[in-house]
Amino acid sequence: MTGLESLASRARSIGRGFAVTAAAGAVTGAAMTGYGLWEKNQFVLREETLPVLPAGFGPIRVLHLSDIHFVPGQDRKAEWLSSLADLKPDLVVNTGDNLSHTKAVDPLLEALGPLMKFPGVFVPGSNDYFAPRMKNPASYFLGPSSRPKEPAQLDWPKLRSGFGMGGWVDLTNRCQSLVVKGLRMDFSGVDDPHLGLERYAGWPRGTKGQDAKPHLRVAVIHAPYQRVLDHFTDDGADLLLAGHTHGGQICVPGFGALVANCDLPTWRAKGLHDWQSNGRTTPVNVSGGIGTSRFAPVRIACKPEAVLLTLTARS
Repeated sequence: MTGLESLASRARSIGRGFAVTAAAGAVTGAAMTGYGLWEKNQFVLREETLPVLPAGFGPIRVLHLSDIHFVPGQDRKAEWLSSLADLKPDLVVNTGDNLSHTKAVDPLLEALGPLMKFPGVFVPGSNDYFAPRMKNPASYFLGPSSRPKEPAQLDWPKLRSGFGMGGWVDLTNRCQSLVVKGLRMDFSGVDDPHLGLERYAGWPRGTKGQDAKPHLRVAVIHAPYQRVLDHFTDDGADLLLAGHTHGGQICVPGFGALVANCDLPTWRAKGLHDWQSNGRTTPVNVSGGIGTSRFAPVRIACKPEAVLLTLTARS
């Protein structure tokens, strides 16, 4: 065999190797995509117990919903959302990103109708204001997402009105108290920190001497940026509730989330953790979320979830 024939043979061998590798990669990618499309509809309920209530109160069952990203025609998701009313929660907390389509408001309100029989509070996320747009999915791994230059407007006023008419309290840069099972719960919420819209309203102010009575302070946030968690922890919150991260959405089994879509450490992208700031410690529950962007409709090793928090008295 001449030198040229030898080089040609080696080139053909290398080419076949690249072809086999590319084919294997395509098969693996297709399998992962298929699995991700399946897992996005495998809804689960994560349950946590948290001793944060004053002595003599509780239990109080809080259903935490986040990142529904509803699209018309998602019948399975709608049925599951409606079925959560069977849990009979004492309170529902919705931490935003409810929509993923301009025509999603009415079917989402219908799906959540049974849950509006219970007291609730809510804050918006960016995908309550602006619809997601097609982009390179890999960009999600290069840094936090940003508002598109020409976003499609979503009907947030209609959704907010629907929640309000259902009895849920809007905490967009607002604070308000609710009495739940005989306990005064003070809520403080902010607009979406991912868009830099948070403004702190402090805590509800009661009548003279009221703050000496038992109460619980709960902060409600969409995106759990560290600056916001620090603020509420320093300001005396007893519990922080947030979403936004999708739990990483595409995770590595045994490792967890690769990204959090904010400055939160990836190991905190989902679950119940303690947040520390200036010597204070406050539990924070970050929901892994219920949906996905309609342009990236997959989840891997990160099933969509609602969270049922059972609050009990401190020991």
